[in-house]
Amino acid sequence: MTSRLDARKFKRVNRRELLKLTPIVALGAFAIPKLQAPLLKAGLGFSDWASAKLFRHGHLAPTFSESELTPFAKFPINGYDIDDPEVDLENWNLAVSGDVQKPGAYALSHFKQLPKVTQNTRHVCVEGWDVIGNFSGTRLSDFLKMIGADLNARFIALQCADDYYESLDMATALHPQTLLCYEMYGQPLTREHGAPLRLTIPTKVGYKQAKYLTELKVTSVLQRVGYWEDQGYSSFYGL
Repeated sequence: MTSRLDARKFKRVNRRELLKLTPIVALGAFAIPKLQAPLLKAGLGFSDWASAKLFRHGHLAPTFSESELTPFAKFPINGYDIDDPEVDLENWNLAVSGDVQKPGAYALSHFKQLPKVTQNTRHVCVEGWDVIGNFSGTRLSDFLKMIGADLNARFIALQCADDYYESLDMATALHPQTLLCYEMYGQPLTREHGAPLRLTIPTKVGYKQAKYLTELKVTSVLQRVGYWEDQGYSSFYGL
């Protein structure tokens, strides 16, 4: 009887000691150069998975009064490569493909036929700054319904005129505050801010909010996730 009790006690002690050693082993693994990248990638993948599971589809980001707006002149211009890729605004269209019933080229007039939404929301940059802006456009969800998108597909893949690219999970694309934005502060979107059409997503960090949109694809398989994500940044990055 005593020997069995001693064995159980030994096992409990060993489990406790192993749990204490787990963080040390993990830190030790990070010291091995070949393991650093895979461990970081796995950790980021788990974080993105957990964030997506916690995402509340109907939960709205805060909105603000007109008096709280950052003046338009002080709204930062933050590009990935160049401030103006010289889009031909008169002949611009968005090329739509993938799992949709109505693929093709959509002019800005098509977006303006859909219900217009205006919201004062916070734009948060991964660089550490944030501002409150006034944005107008159509809900991405309304556009997806108009083109007969398969809403059971997993992603929206986007290409931009400046060669930037991005993707959204379908839940974020269908969020009521995710806009295809064509106006800021009651005026047509300026070239510096992504004319003629950009994303505004107050539930996401700034680099998810692609500017100068030229292509939209509904798909369940991504060839590329996003410009920054493919360099190791979070693919979900919810706020």
